[in-house]
Amino acid sequence: MKRSIAKEMTVIFIGLMGLVLSANLLINNFFMERFYILKLQKTLVKAYTLIDEHIQEGQVDTEFFTSDFQEMCSTNNITMVVVNKEYHMVMAVRDVQGTDDGSTLMQVRLFGYTTGIDTDDAQVLLQTDRYTIQKKMDQKIDMGYLEIWGSLSCGYYFMMRIPLESIRISAGISNEFILYITLIAVLISFMLIWWLSRRITKPIRELTDLSGRMANLDFDAKYTSGGEDEIGQLGQNFNQMSETLETTISQLKSANVELQRDIERKTQIDEMRKEFLSNVSHELKTPLALIQGYAEGLKECVNDDAESREFYCEVIMDEAGKMNEMVKKLLTLNQLEFGNDQVEMERFDLVPLIQGKLQSIQILAQQKETQISYSGSSSLHVWGDEFKVEEVLTNYLSNALNHVDGEKKIEIRAGRQGNKVRISVFNTGQPIPEEDLNQIWVKFYKVDKARTREYGGSGVGLSIVKAIMDSFHQAYGVENFDDGVEFWFELESADGGRLSEPEQRSLPGPEMEAGRE
Repeated sequence: MKRSIAKEMTVIFIGLMGLVLSANLLINNFFMERFYILKLQKTLVKAYTLIDEHIQEGQVDTEFFTSDFQEMCSTNNITMVVVNKEYHMVMAVRDVQGTDDGSTLMQVRLFGYTTGIDTDDAQVLLQTDRYTIQKKMDQKIDMGYLEIWGSLSCGYYFMMRIPLESIRISAGISNEFILYITLIAVLISFMLIWWLSRRITKPIRELTDLSGRMANLDFDAKYTSGGEDEIGQLGQNFNQMSETLETTISQLKSANVELQRDIERKTQIDEMRKEFLSNVSHELKTPLALIQGYAEGLKECVNDDAESREFYCEVIMDEAGKMNEMVKKLLTLNQLEFGNDQVEMERFDLVPLIQGKLQSIQILAQQKETQISYSGSSSLHVWGDEFKVEEVLTNYLSNALNHVDGEKKIEIRAGRQGNKVRISVFNTGQPIPEEDLNQIWVKFYKVDKARTREYGGSGVGLSIVKAIMDSFHQAYGVENFDDGVEFWFELESADGGRLSEPEQRSLPGPEMEAGRE
């Protein structure tokens, strides 16, 4: 059965008026007295604050109490007494008749309240450590009062009260209360009428927008406001009219999304292939150079003794094995950035790895006339993937050798910092420009392209470091100094937080000054 908009509007407006009238009746019946008492409480607290500010021990601001405060008390029909610690009268604000009887009676009651003698028939409304607000029925004059009594900051005692039956105050507060209720009722009525108008016009605006979108062949548009009235029926007809075309367009869009996904997948595979080839060509240069250097040394009989020749052969075999392993690991590293590589965390001693790495690059250091040194502990157990840690160290050392200048010194430091172990590689030379510091970790980014081409760099070494350290969830970075650059990375200590005795010494063998005449 259809529902008429006209009937809905009639019912809503009748309900609105009934709601406003009922609410006004209920609020007047149940909340008027409470509002009245709260208003008087605020007035008394405000008066107490003014008294406390203008009375000090032995000193009363007479000018204030004979002008502004007197006017406030007269307006609100407040009577007041203030006594000193011996309960002698300090000042008083009398009732409208100006007699002393009221002040004397309040002085007596204040003595009873503060000493605990007078505790009968008072209804406490609010109590703090400085004052008490209560309703009190004065049996002597058969009149109810709202009283506040307590102590001031200077130690004097005070008491104020307002008659609850005051016609002038009651009328003013009542008028203010009715004004508030009227304003609230008007506001609520406005909000309901506004909501009603939007409720009626919203589906009409939606249908207008829907017809415009369908005119532009946008058949995804649907009427969603619902309803069983005339507008609701019209919206359902719009939806039924667009269902067939919507299905066709939806299938076409699904096919388009799948095609786009295939294109992105192909592009991603091409990028991975290019990055992999670049990484392989970059990472194999250093071990190939080592093998070539030691092989040339054997050919030229640099060392005639059998032990040296055996050492050279072992280095060549070791680097060849590392190349084979490096190719396999580069496949894993290429997957690492896409979250497909499994990091194998293990506990190992970092110092033998550093020492072995320094021994393997002696030939390159000699060729560049570079002095390499290590300082740190003799044993540092850490958690990490040992091969990937070696990759990070290799990239840092290769980068340092390619950019060393000036005094031509490379310093490797390793030591604990809390529950971390920090490894740093410092090389003398030109600092990295500040604008390039955050870009050097980006693939193929080169600070000095001419120099990079000179030593055959591809600009992916530091991006490999970034990928490895991100997979470890450990920190890494670079810092400029006046005489060079320091690259560093951190690993989690595997020594249970025990700090071994620091040993600042160079390991035997790696520290050298090569190629100097």
